[in-house]
Amino acid sequence: MRFPGRFAEQLLTEQLDRVSLSFLVDELEIRRGGIGANVAFAMGVLGARPLLIGAVGPDFVEYRSWLQRHGVDCSGVHVSELAHTARFVCTTDQDMCQIASFYAGAMAEARSIELGPITESVDGVELVLISPNDPEAMLRHTRECRHLGLPFAADPSQQLARMDGAQTRELIDGARYLFSNDYEWSLLLQKSGWSEREVLSRLGMRITTLGEKGVEIIGQDIEPLQIAAVPETAKVEPTGLGDGFRAGFLAARSEGLGVERAAQLGSLIAVHVLETIGTQEWRLDPSEAVARIDGAYGPEAAAELAELLHR
Repeated sequence: MRFPGRFAEQLLTEQLDRVSLSFLVDELEIRRGGIGANVAFAMGVLGARPLLIGAVGPDFVEYRSWLQRHGVDCSGVHVSELAHTARFVCTTDQDMCQIASFYAGAMAEARSIELGPITESVDGVELVLISPNDPEAMLRHTRECRHLGLPFAADPSQQLARMDGAQTRELIDGARYLFSNDYEWSLLLQKSGWSEREVLSRLGMRITTLGEKGVEIIGQDIEPLQIAAVPETAKVEPTGLGDGFRAGFLAARSEGLGVERAAQLGSLIAVHVLETIGTQEWRLDPSEAVARIDGAYGPEAAAELAELLHR
């Protein structure tokens, strides 16, 4: 939904303990979403072979067909007999600030999913991305990755608010990548009780998105990188920006590209999401995409990413 005013003008600081507000919105759009599905969709568009794992309701039939048409393997999706698929309801104001509610629904059953049998049924698993989900499921899947020796990426994001210090430390310890935005990175340090040095000693790499300032990447075996964002043609809708970045980054790494090129491709997919209403309604024109990479990062980056983008 879109609110044509500013949330900040409706919130009275001296009365925040008894907020009672409603917003008359101009639009109501129902879109496909979900962090795991958004990442998998974008990776599928880029020609990767993502396997989606999660729990949904019986209302997932049409969505499953959509994802499969875009290259997503949905064989790891559990269908609940009791609850609807999770729902994210979000209102965005004219400053691109957001107020949202989340209905978990079938997501709670993700804690019953066992990774071993699913990963054994496919031809090799490069990486498990553990994105926001049922908190118990996130912890279980992290433990399973360590037990099975599967490389994993930690993406706690919105669920950091639900985690205590011990849970936060368990989610990130040993991850190949830690994804977050700059606010979540600060919250993670607070929650974990670890210093930045201590966190980095337990990770392969932290990847922190900075909005319009791009992305910062710091790892044990690489020089720190600051990658600028691809300039946008319009700021239409910010929901799913981070999902698009993760998809581009991981698709490029899966193809053997370096961290810098991966972050550049991630930034390209993120800006496509920003310029479109909905997290999976964007379209990729390979020639135009290469030209935008060239304009943002130069001909060498464009040449290295062109093959992947033209698949």
